[in-house]
Amino acid sequence: MKAPIIPREIVPSVERVSASPARIAREFRALVDEGARLDVVGRARRDPMSLLRAGYTPKHRIDLFGTRFYLSNVRQNPELRFYVAYVVPPVAKGRRVKVHARIFYKDLSLIWRSASHMSYDHDGSLWIGKGDVRRKVLDRHTEYVESIESTTDLPFEMQHALESCMQGLRRVPGDGKILEQVLRRAPADRIEPYDDFVAPRRRAASNPRNRIHGGRSIATFVRPGDPSSLEFVPGYEPDFARGILERTTSQSKLYGGRLRRFRILSRNREVQYLFLAGRWQVWIVPPQATTTELSTYGVRTIDVVAADDVFLAGWEYHYFDPDLDPPGWYSQIPEGFVGRPCPVDPHKADASPWLDRLPVVREFRRKVLAR
Repeated sequence: MKAPIIPREIVPSVERVSASPARIAREFRALVDEGARLDVVGRARRDPMSLLRAGYTPKHRIDLFGTRFYLSNVRQNPELRFYVAYVVPPVAKGRRVKVHARIFYKDLSLIWRSASHMSYDHDGSLWIGKGDVRRKVLDRHTEYVESIESTTDLPFEMQHALESCMQGLRRVPGDGKILEQVLRRAPADRIEPYDDFVAPRRRAASNPRNRIHGGRSIATFVRPGDPSSLEFVPGYEPDFARGILERTTSQSKLYGGRLRRFRILSRNREVQYLFLAGRWQVWIVPPQATTTELSTYGVRTIDVVAADDVFLAGWEYHYFDPDLDPPGWYSQIPEGFVGRPCPVDPHKADASPWLDRLPVVREFRRKVLAR
């Protein structure tokens, strides 16, 4: 059965609900006490209420497109900073309310994401599932699977609210145990998400009218390896003149202090971009549709296809990996464009030699930052 057409709506970013943590906690407990079903896919699935008994009661609430997001206070482990989140999708009258426990975490590019699953590598290091996948063919004998990380990006419309939930915290407590309780643990060699993440996306895309540009790329490089050759499909380029929806600021030690964020629409209003400007770098978060349907993971069911190298973070992974066969450099920065080493993380380097040659970044600096 073909999916219905998903509505599109351009809305300002939402704020967290103005209520005390105690009131939010009481509201959530009342929701569960009144019969809402709490679904957990991790180890706590046999006793979902153990999450609340262990202290992961919500302290914040964000509402977007009819979905309610209840969030614990922020936690962290050596790899990431995160919330235990409870996603409550809209429900038809007379149907039972369902609550889905998830993990929302902050990525290197400073975008909040919803983890699709987790695993431990063979050396014991934590790996967070990064959403849907695609298969790439290198040659007749070699094919590999890679994550489409942007499929886990939470809506731009709630990114600022997620940041605001951390305001006033003097200390972020460490927590090395909760991830396995909430997230489904996959084998070490599996990067594919499970059906509860993928199925809503497949259903939404089954109606061609829901797909952005027919599911084809809206931004490509005419000459591979040449950032200056980037071209957008007409209509999908950022509208720096009349499409700037919001300007917000935050702080980042990694990026040198003050960080400016600009949410900008495409010319045809089908797509939205998030530009970030730090002390040294400008980079772009992968674009999102303006569709209003969210999955139980809190992410959009429709995504935007575009060349990955348009959306490198300001600091990207670049380091010598002795575990490669043979040992060698692992880099997410195109060859020949690696900048200086990151002063706070030896595994990262400056991607601005590539980013600053992208015509869209040059135009953003000229038309927006220089104003």
